[in-house]
Amino acid sequence: MSTVRRHPGETRIVADPDLPTIVITREFDAPPERVFRAYTDPELVVQWLGPRRLTMRIDAYDARSGGSYRYVHRDEDGTEYGFHGVFHEVRPGERIVQTFTYEGSPDGVSLETTVFEDLGGRTRVTGKSLMDSVEARDSLLKSGMEYGIREGYERLDELLGGRQSDSADRPTQTGT
Repeated sequence: MSTVRRHPGETRIVADPDLPTIVITREFDAPPERVFRAYTDPELVVQWLGPRRLTMRIDAYDARSGGSYRYVHRDEDGTEYGFHGVFHEVRPGERIVQTFTYEGSPDGVSLETTVFEDLGGRTRVTGKSLMDSVEARDSLLKSGMEYGIREGYERLDELLGGRQSDSADRPTQTGT
């Protein structure tokens, strides 16, 4: 009998063969409040969401129940990829429910639920995405999204644990 030992920083991406879902799980060495803030503070989101090779511009990011967002990733050649959605439920340190639309495929709206589980100073983040169909899910998986998610979570790990993580602890100042 062999035992597979998983690294706590491993990103697990699981697609149920019978359901149009993707479940993504990752643990971080930070409490839920800090990880949640990195998900909801646009100044932090822009530092980790997506692959390193892309730059990110946030046009709107109102992470509250009833709020909305839009951001654009830009490739080195100038190609832009827009994304938008609505935050349906935002419970600080616990849960985010939102829609997600890639503007290159505007008919493909997914519903995403992200849960932040307290592991005693660490956090397990579990995100479940529900798509319109298994075919839409499979198309998303073939698009390379797995690479972007893994690299984005590596960047989030760095943000939470590295020199930049100090910004995740400072209060955000907003201008008028």
